[in-house]
Amino acid sequence: MAHELMTNGYLISDDRTLLQLPVIHRYLSEDSYWAQNVPMEIVEKSVQNSLCFGVYAGGEQVGFARVITDYATFGYLADVFILPAHRGKGLSKRLMDLILSHPELQSLRRFSLMTQDAQSLYSQFGFSVWEYPERFMARRMNPGYTSLR
Repeated sequence: MAHELMTNGYLISDDRTLLQLPVIHRYLSEDSYWAQNVPMEIVEKSVQNSLCFGVYAGGEQVGFARVITDYATFGYLADVFILPAHRGKGLSKRLMDLILSHPELQSLRRFSLMTQDAQSLYSQFGFSVWEYPERFMARRMNPGYTSLR
């Protein structure tokens, strides 16, 4: 059964049958700062292997987020967006409400994300800078998507 809510005429849902991959791909590859030029095959695989949430207006997808998780201890929030024409309506907040209330994510010990410009949104939901940043490490495996084409 889908985990979803209605808000101001918008549907927010984890029903993956509603996802519109061309919309997701277009935003990520053309408009995001974090996934410029990402190939459709990568978007398809990332959606297939994540818990995904869509935001819909009249059946058209206008927003998206996905959680990369083991469903037990750790989750990583990624690829969050609301299309520009639908911003300023509280949709990102309602999307976060739905994600954080998802029954499959209630046992997580740590939920992380990275953002360049939305700290004020995520801090409202308890996200903060890592307590021990000196312990956090990452390895960049590929500098960008242009070399994957």
